Amino acid sequence: MNKPSKKSALSESGSKPGSANINPNSAKKIKSFRRQKFTEKELLDQLLKGDKTALGRGITLIESNQQKHQERAQKLVEGALPHAQKSIRIGITGVPGVGKSTFIEAFGSHLIEQGKRVAVLAVDPTSSVSKGSILGDKTRMENLVKEENAFIRPSPSGDSLGGVAKKTRESIILCEAAGFDVLLIETVGVGQSETTVHSMTDFFLLLKLAGAGDELQGIKRGIIEMADAIVINKADTGNEKAAREAKLDFKRALHLYPPKESEWTPKVLLCSALYNSGISEIWELIQEYQELVKKNNYFQHNRHEQNKFWLLQTINEYLKNRFYQNPLIKKELNDQLKAIENNETTAFAAAKYLIKKYDSL
Repeated sequence: MNKPSKKSALSESGSKPGSANINPNSAKKIKSFRRQKFTEKELLDQLLKGDKTALGRGITLIESNQQKHQERAQKLVEGALPHAQKSIRIGITGVPGVGKSTFIEAFGSHLIEQGKRVAVLAVDPTSSVSKGSILGDKTRMENLVKEENAFIRPSPSGDSLGGVAKKTRESIILCEAAGFDVLLIETVGVGQSETTVHSMTDFFLLLKLAGAGDELQGIKRGIIEMADAIVINKADTGNEKAAREAKLDFKRALHLYPPKESEWTPKVLLCSALYNSGISEIWELIQEYQELVKKNNYFQHNRHEQNKFWLLQTINEYLKNRFYQNPLIKKELNDQLKAIENNETTAFAAAKYLIKKYDSL
């Protein structure tokens, strides 16, 4: 009996969809590409030509936790960086069930008709049991995934900040270097993911439903404050009146918020992603926003501020990982947790003790 081959996941394409959901031209390229092994330079050359399979493999390198893969990924990102920064990054959020995937498919298809190349970085919820992706965005966007000028990458959110994939920012750089000029970054729609995606995008779009209530949105105010546009989705047959009323309600609510630093006044629009209505108006609005923020220099200012934020965030993440991965600290932490359970110390005293211990190493 033959033993199963122990191939690294990195030997496979990082964006391999099912055969039924793929453009035929891409299928031939993927089959040929997956048989080959590339250096970072060769992978970068393929990526800069717009090869989606090279892009998928590059993102797989980025997402790997293996040290040798992280070193290769770093070289790849550094090589791609001079060719990036030429896109508009659009964050899209909304509670589960609002129709994010249907909207992204309709919106992405419209953009491709306008001659754009569209990359979707969809952060998939991760199962706490199996650690695998739950939703599988490629199966939810079966028409868009067949487009030659579209790239869809679902990434399990894991335990990273607010459910947003740890390496999304580096993936953005690779997508831009591969020639994708519109990036759609979908969030899970729960927790802190909205705040994190807002910190890496140029335009933040909030999808809402009419008459759904706000019981599920304890952080509603914060999300609305971040939004550059609110879109009432599913404004179709039988729901038009409720959608129009919701639009008025949100327009009134937006007047209560302080002016944005970008000098942009957020708008409320209606759409039905299912029936493809209102989609072109949303793209026109985003172009209007882009024209304003580039004219008043907020676009570049915002990106510079985001880069500073992510520098500090990366340092925090690195220091935290070094602390928790230290063998001595692991042992001492376990001892301190037991001491807290036995009422022998307090959380603050234990923390102070562990930090002092780490500082002395």
